[in-house]
Amino acid sequence: MSDPNDNTIGRRAKRYARVGGTVGGLAAKFVGSRYLGLNLDKGKHAGELTAALGALKGPLMKVAQLLATIPDALPDEYVKELKQLQSDAPSMGWPFVRRRMTAELGHNWREQFDSFDREAAHAASLGQVHRATGLDGMPYACKLQYPDMLAAVEADLNQLDLVFKIYARADKAIDTRNIHAEISERLREELDYDLEGRHMDLYRCMLADEVSVHVPKRIPELSTSRLLTMTWLGGEPLMNFAAAPLEVRNGVARNMFKAWYMPFYYYGVIHGDPHFGNYSVRADQSINLMDFGCIRKFDASFVRGVIDLYYALRDDDRDRAAYAYETWGFLEITDELIDTMNIWAEFVYAPLLCDKVQKIQESDSGLYGASIASKVHSELRKLGGIQPPREFVFMDRAAIGLGSVFMHLKAEINWHQMFHGLIENFDEKSLADRQACALAENGLHDTLSSVSQ
Repeated sequence: MSDPNDNTIGRRAKRYARVGGTVGGLAAKFVGSRYLGLNLDKGKHAGELTAALGALKGPLMKVAQLLATIPDALPDEYVKELKQLQSDAPSMGWPFVRRRMTAELGHNWREQFDSFDREAAHAASLGQVHRATGLDGMPYACKLQYPDMLAAVEADLNQLDLVFKIYARADKAIDTRNIHAEISERLREELDYDLEGRHMDLYRCMLADEVSVHVPKRIPELSTSRLLTMTWLGGEPLMNFAAAPLEVRNGVARNMFKAWYMPFYYYGVIHGDPHFGNYSVRADQSINLMDFGCIRKFDASFVRGVIDLYYALRDDDRDRAAYAYETWGFLEITDELIDTMNIWAEFVYAPLLCDKVQKIQESDSGLYGASIASKVHSELRKLGGIQPPREFVFMDRAAIGLGSVFMHLKAEINWHQMFHGLIENFDEKSLADRQACALAENGLHDTLSSVSQ
């Protein structure tokens, strides 16, 4: 019997056909409306696109999830529909669930639970989650990977590679080879639920003393490489708090900041997928952090570079900025390139540089960030382009993703003080030692990527 998750040419070909036939037709409608003046019901079209992406599952859905979190990246009609993919995507039916559970835990799998919900509680890009109860009465979340995901990932990555190559012929501003390599490695890792379980264990270790962040506990005896069983964490979607009083929104934002950046500045580890479906919020504003498929380790020197660039911008220190970029892995640093990259860096670091209570961005729109990105892109093109290092990809993604969360919350916080609270006693060797111990303790010393040596 063939493995339903194998990566054959036939399965990839089917994926190409489904993507081309489903999404391609919808994309043609959108292009026709924009450039040919054809009438398009945006609400209806957005709903069709959401349904198509949800049915396709895989990386394409993840792209849609990311776009939906960035203010003004898409028309409102599309954002409203695509947000459903973050926590309410179409799920696979009971026959799939029964087959997968039997394949992973054996024919007596149902006897290993006191109860198991037939309907999925959440459906995402690579798998869906079912509520269950253990024999000890403990509430569980069972995450089941969809069939054919390896073939889907490889097919979508090949198509992404094609898009990048077409882009490279038309625009030399950004060399995308490292970007594609990094995305590819992270997505392939996300298919390994045993690895994700160990990532979860790592986060429980790193955040053990942080009462404002909660991490599920893995249940190893009920988990495999394509089934991850963990304790259930109850909470509400973040957007349920968007209209809450300011002090509540600020509390949620502070705890989100801790959840993402405490592991980075203390252990050199970051959660690389901060879209809205990967966390929930409790009544006391504490955060449930979930989905540990996209985790990135950084050398201590990379973390030092992030801090060095902050001080370089604060003190207008070009040499220190150059050293920071070189530490990150940027090559052939020139004064012109520093000036250009500093435009983006000053935008990202702006709320950290001012010691005052403020929003993460003075405008509640993403348009300003888009204009900055466009300006940087134009300058890079003039300079002959740049190749971002692999580590930069998900670090930048996390920063932008969290920034969008804070904009949606309209939080007003002294970001400068929170940041300094994390970096004041930074020591490169201490971080390296903490990281090594945490990775070894959770069986990850040979698995989490670290390219900059």
